[in-house]
Amino acid sequence: MPGFELIGAEERAEVDELFTKGGVLFRHSFDAIRHGIYKVRDFERAFAAAMGVPHALAVTSGTAALRVALAVLDLEPGDEVITQSFTFVATAEAIIEAGAVPVCADVDATLNMDPAALERLIGPRTRAVIAVHMLGVPARLREIDAVCRARGVPLIEDAAWGCGGALDGRPLGTWGRMGTYSFDYAKTMTTGEGGMVVFRDASDHAAAAAWHDHGHENNPAVPRWEDTRASSGFNFRMTEMQGAVGLAQLRKLPAVVERQRANRDAMWRAISGIRGVDAREMPEGSHDTADALVFCVPDATAARRCRDSLLAVGLGTKILPEAVTWHFAGTWTHMPELVARHGDLASAFGASRTRLERAVSLPVTVRMEDSVPGRMASAIGSALA
Repeated sequence: MPGFELIGAEERAEVDELFTKGGVLFRHSFDAIRHGIYKVRDFERAFAAAMGVPHALAVTSGTAALRVALAVLDLEPGDEVITQSFTFVATAEAIIEAGAVPVCADVDATLNMDPAALERLIGPRTRAVIAVHMLGVPARLREIDAVCRARGVPLIEDAAWGCGGALDGRPLGTWGRMGTYSFDYAKTMTTGEGGMVVFRDASDHAAAAAWHDHGHENNPAVPRWEDTRASSGFNFRMTEMQGAVGLAQLRKLPAVVERQRANRDAMWRAISGIRGVDAREMPEGSHDTADALVFCVPDATAARRCRDSLLAVGLGTKILPEAVTWHFAGTWTHMPELVARHGDLASAFGASRTRLERAVSLPVTVRMEDSVPGRMASAIGSALA
């Protein structure tokens, strides 16, 4: 959760350039007074290059990124989109806002989508799969991608927590037809709010770019106020100030991930020998972002004891075990579409519920105090004694 930790002179310099060379805050038009400054456009190009893909589209949030990606698929009422039961609520919200039915698969020991559960859920109404890299650990993309390809279903990656991570050397977010990212204040890189969608297909990018801009095709042959359009859309445009901050943050991303991984490793060394502590699984070939250190304990009672003991020494947990209300589909009774598809949510997703109740998640920072691993080990050791 480091992006906000490192906001400083580099971000200010990018924003200062924006204001000293015209101060145009809109990503389009006003060419005569902006003196060649297009921060969002430059951010998109730099991000695409960093991820090794031909196209990227900056948007207003990670939620917007998901919604824009789904808009490319022309979903119809009754179409189903499968995601996982452990994710942030935004993943399901985007599916519902796209007019589709959210279907949630159980998670496996990675706490990401279980490929076997996915295969059981795919049916004739399935139009897409959204795999989420929760807390920076890659999903089992090899298996998930194989299932999707065999059934002819497009894969979208929700890499909100996965920006800067990879599997088999391939950046997270680039395995599927489209990938989405979040730049909110607690992500590996931040623009305050903001997000990105990446594409391999030029036609997907063109459709998404138009949809996120009220249908504008930004046809260079005509002025914007006479622009051509082929569809309706919405307004999810990123501002130039966000683009400026994003450029500076992107340059810091590799160092951020490496520092988080080093700090996570130090935290794990401190607790790995404690009886009752088991590591979260990661697919072979993972280069996770180390957003959090997640481990499993014997039961839900032990997980709560760990939380309380950590708080007593001035440390906190992240999402697990306390914040499942916003991150577990079994609690989302406010979504009638989900209830209609899965029935009584209190009894749904049993395998996921069992895993999550035993999990403890510790936030990893870039600027970690030297005392954190020792304090953490003392608190967890006491809780599990």
